[in-house]
Amino acid sequence: MKSSVLTLLTCILLASSAALATAGPDSVAGDWHGELQLPSGGTQALIFVITQDESGNLGAHMEVPREGPNQKVPISDISLVEGHLSMIIAMAGASIEVDWDDESGQWLGTFSESMEVPIVIKREGPAKTPIIEGLDGTWKATINRNGVDLRIILHINTTENGTSATLDALDSMDMNVPVSDLTKDGDSIGYKIEAIDGVFAGTLTDPGTITGLWTVPNKDDITITLVRSAETDAPAVLNRPQVPTEPFGYIVEEVTYENAQAEGVTLAGTLTLPEGDGPFPAAILISGSGAQDRDESVFGHQPFLVLADHLTKQGIAVLRYDDRGFAESTGDYYSASSADFATDANAAAAYLLTRSEINHTKIGFVGHSEGGLIAPLAIQDNSQIAYMVMLAGPGTSSLQIASSQKRLLAESLGTPEEEISESERINNAITQTIATTETVEELEIEIRAILTPETMEAMGLKEAEVKMIIAQSSTPWIRFFMSYDPVNFVPQIVIPILALNGELDLQVPAQENLAGLRAMLKDHPDATITELPGLNHMFQHAKTGAMGEYNDIEETFSPEAMGIIADWINERFGTN
Repeated sequence: MKSSVLTLLTCILLASSAALATAGPDSVAGDWHGELQLPSGGTQALIFVITQDESGNLGAHMEVPREGPNQKVPISDISLVEGHLSMIIAMAGASIEVDWDDESGQWLGTFSESMEVPIVIKREGPAKTPIIEGLDGTWKATINRNGVDLRIILHINTTENGTSATLDALDSMDMNVPVSDLTKDGDSIGYKIEAIDGVFAGTLTDPGTITGLWTVPNKDDITITLVRSAETDAPAVLNRPQVPTEPFGYIVEEVTYENAQAEGVTLAGTLTLPEGDGPFPAAILISGSGAQDRDESVFGHQPFLVLADHLTKQGIAVLRYDDRGFAESTGDYYSASSADFATDANAAAAYLLTRSEINHTKIGFVGHSEGGLIAPLAIQDNSQIAYMVMLAGPGTSSLQIASSQKRLLAESLGTPEEEISESERINNAITQTIATTETVEELEIEIRAILTPETMEAMGLKEAEVKMIIAQSSTPWIRFFMSYDPVNFVPQIVIPILALNGELDLQVPAQENLAGLRAMLKDHPDATITELPGLNHMFQHAKTGAMGEYNDIEETFSPEAMGIIADWINERFGTN
């Protein structure tokens, strides 16, 4: 799934921009406070810090108060022309267009990513909320849903602007969810989650315990007991023992190269070279879905950093790169599809062909998740690739993966079967529509025919959420992805192939996807297809494979899996 507005607001990068201010308020420089109307209900407070140099050039970044200090989102371009202020967040394909309103003394307009939502920006800070004494801290609870334990954390904090709260649902990966209408009347405690029309009504049974009922329309009520934690709200220091530290024992070089097939795309990455005499075999790492940096940083881990370290120590050069339009790479990520990302992978291969340290006949792709889809696409246009490693790569159509993934993840969260089945029926209809409709206009008509008013009411969907579903279903990435079937690409590949998948993978289920690959490659001269017991989608040793475990697990990448990859490459392409 591509990044949402909420995901966007948690990204941390450097900001830079320049434009000449010509009109608007007396001075646009300084702090501005925004209120973003969220599609599912509620609002999001933002702070815009705008600077202006002696020449009138503007620079800006955006802060997200609920995310804590130092959470700065880059404004990559800002312009002010005759009372119209434009701000662009290039790394997320988002923009803000607002006009100055003299009467109210504020900016009024829209925030656009996959859809437009209203935003108001003004000098004054957000309206103060009431101060509620005695509740500040971190409150934790575990609820059981159909035999599955689910963890939630309620954060309550009081500042000069009043008392506010956010909620984390750790196992569904929903973090910093806005909490509204927090109240305390004697020992009665209440709050709401507007995004899902959820209401909590409880009682403070002692200074450290709140017990009450959680209700959501069309779902069973749940009793929740929140216990105040003795821990502080300071972020926990994650133990990641596999992250390499200097001295590395190999050469590390920061590199950049152009994608000759895509205007404005310059890829930035890291090339690691074994010590000693080359030329060396090389692996190009291709990340999974979503804009990611060269280390594939996700869920508190850096799997590509760890994998590159291991492979390089085994005599294999490794090139890993930031996705286009993200981190230090340029280009527009959010208007691209997997086919476009395949040209980025081939640009990496073209760059390695310019390096004397690399054996030009031993360059291969190692793709994780969507990277295992991108690699076969790239190989269709590149006869110089020597091998392909698919890590949790697709062996069935994207339609099948989407259906299986949604079911397995829902089951991991204890979702009742009747709810899963109904959601499955609707989701499958939408994904089939995405794959088969030819125009965006036709797509919207078909989706609205699926999401009837009755269906929307039953699912608790608001009109703004339907608009977001339509907008996200209309992106080049999702339209290409849902039409992809590996049977049209993988069987044509004749170079050596290694396909690995974790037994506990809930995102690209191992059994059906490896079976698909075995069928496609049954006559291939050198295809190794292996299911690894006890590993999840991230190739960690896991208990259930649920996404909520990813961040909790200290291991970043199974040593056994990395050993298999290195040995397989070296057996065929090693320097010895």
